[in-house]
Order: sequence, then structure tokens, then C-alpha cells
Amino acid sequence: MASYLLGATPTSYIAGKLGRGIDLREHGSKNLGATNVYRILGWKYAIPVALFDIAKGAVPVLVCSHPAWLSVAAGAAAVLGHMFSPYVRFKGGKGVATAAGMFLALAPIAVLIAISVWGVCLWLTGYVSLSSIIAVLTVPVWVALFQPDARSTFWASVALVALIIFAHRKNIMRLLGGTENRFRTRGVERTDGPTVRPSDR
Repeated sequence: MASYLLGATPTSYIAGKLGRGIDLREHGSKNLGATNVYRILGWKYAIPVALFDIAKGAVPVLVCSHPAWLSVAAGAAAVLGHMFSPYVRFKGGKGVATAAGMFLALAPIAVLIAISVWGVCLWLTGYVSLSSIIAVLTVPVWVALFQPDARSTFWASVALVALIIFAHRKNIMRLLGGTENRFRTRGVERTDGPTVRPSDR
């Protein structure tokens, strides 16, 4: 329960309220994740939010390090808390950063490779959602290759892949329809005026 409540801490929601007095569920992609924080509030808020979301997944695993199934359960509870937070009517983020923190503690090599995959995909496509989906899909592969005896970690990665892809279902539809926003051509939404793009600054 403690892991779930920690994971449920709505970091992005708090950032929106502190940064501009807004509810991020009503702006940008309407998602409570670091990418939407970046689009609306900028790097100054997005980086701390991302780091805290990663920590939400890593800390429960490190605290509940034995037995293996308990550490996996604690990390998974944190991810579920992030995605279905009772503090914001169970409408949280996509779970990528918190899952990354969980597996950074459970399978660091797998996560580091997946992060590299994410970076390459983002550079090639400009889509955060597509890059996240592809990177997450590779995690079970890297866990199987580098930690073949960590069965609980492997099956947890498979389950979380399915859950995170489900959370990205609207992004997938927009990608198929050609309407998904590209990260590198983003606009920064403001509540007190028109949308400002990097070229307008």
C-alpha cells in the first residue's frame, strides 16, 4: 500500500498548480506526465518531475529488496499508483518514467539499453509516444538476455509492457491517423495568450 501511495503522488499535477495554477489534465495532451509538463511549463519543471517519477518506481524496489517477488510487487504497485492515482480521480500518467525507475533498480542494464533505444527512436521520428512504446517493448528482451534467472522480473516486464501500451492506445490511434504531435515541433501552450512556438520566441 505504501508503494502504491508513493507512486500515486501526482507530481505533474502539483507542478502545474505550483508553476501556473493550472490543472494539466485540461491542457496540452491532458496527460499527467513529464512530456506534457515540458510542453506546458518547460524544462525547469519537467526535469524535476521526471526525476521524481523515476524515483517513485526505484525507491520501493530498493527498500523491499528481498525476496525478489516482493521487490517486483512493490515496484509494480508504484507504477499502478502513478497510472491510477486516487489523488486525481485515478487519472494519472502513462507510467513510463515510474516503470523505468522500477526496472532501473531491478534490471539496470535492460533499462539503460532501452533508454538508448528511446533516444535513437526520438531522434529519428520526433515522437515521444512511439519512442516510449518501442523502448518499453524491448525491455523483456534485455531482461531475458542479461538476467535469464530473474523470472519474476521478466514476467513483470511483460505485464507492464502490456499495461503501458494500453495506456498509449490514444497515442497509437493518433500515430496511425497522422495527428500525433512531434516532440521537436512542439508548441508551448499558455493560459494567458496564444500558443507560442520556438520560432516565435
